[in-house]
Amino acid sequence: MVPRLPRLGGRRAVRAGAAAALTLALFLWWLVSLHGTSAPTGRLSFATGVPTGVYAKYGDLLKEDLGHDMPDLEVRLRGSQGSLDNLQQLTSGKADFTLATADSVATYQDRKQPGAEGLRACARLYDDYIQLVVEKESAVRSARDLKGLRVGVGTDDSGVQLITRRLVKAAGLDFDRDITPVRVGIDRMPGLLENGELDAFFWSGGLPTNAVSALGRRLSIRLVQLGDLVGPLHALGPETRFYRAAVMPVDAYPELRASQSVKTIAVANLLMTMDSADPELAESVTRSVMNSRDRIGQKVHAAQKVDLRTAIFTDPLNLHKGARRYYLSVKP
Repeated sequence: MVPRLPRLGGRRAVRAGAAAALTLALFLWWLVSLHGTSAPTGRLSFATGVPTGVYAKYGDLLKEDLGHDMPDLEVRLRGSQGSLDNLQQLTSGKADFTLATADSVATYQDRKQPGAEGLRACARLYDDYIQLVVEKESAVRSARDLKGLRVGVGTDDSGVQLITRRLVKAAGLDFDRDITPVRVGIDRMPGLLENGELDAFFWSGGLPTNAVSALGRRLSIRLVQLGDLVGPLHALGPETRFYRAAVMPVDAYPELRASQSVKTIAVANLLMTMDSADPELAESVTRSVMNSRDRIGQKVHAAQKVDLRTAIFTDPLNLHKGARRYYLSVKP
């Protein structure tokens, strides 16, 4: 037999309902105070990279997800020459968020560039792989073989040129005397190699990079190993601690029909903003980045490497407080 519950009198029922309503109101107030009343609004400027690079493609796809998650936020993408240019745009206020390699950030800090002390990270993303591209029949088998050749080295404000200078030095060559450096980006280097105006070019980007894939469909090219430079590179100084030995798999570029993997060097990419950025905005952007991994990864394979477990390792930057709040909210 089911016991009968006592019936509340009119006044007692009213008081109980009022108490429940008050409890619910307090709970909702707590949620609002913790997470904010609505998605961020206004404008957000995001610096990416050259048109045919991974930064630009990643930025295009991320803009779609940010628009979906924060429909009242206007997202504007800004082109750039690469990591160092991105850092300058961010610290000068031209961009609110950007991408840059960890070695570029450390160099920017060590040079005490304006605004460097205010840089904060939202996430460690995917790794860039250093790629030395030559025609398939080229005699170049190592960076040491570049002496006397015309080499694409990236633009002056790019992370590509930063690592290229270090690699050339690690190979025992002088950047200005032993090679002919051609200071252009990935938007131009493939065409120059195809037209015979370059003998080789360096690129630092996620795998695969569309510009290299497209070149491989038009011209027989090959990736040169850089694994022999890991030791000499690390011996150059503390900033080189961000470079690690890596391997480009055979299927990184199917167009090249490679028969074996290629040893090279990799460096992490960071998503960053300034310490003055609104915490709610930084938290929301970080959430969108992490949640968009699978969708973006279908078109930018490098984005598949974005991982919640490694995203917080953003050396040499501290996490922005908004990003930290996101990671704490999803911590198991």
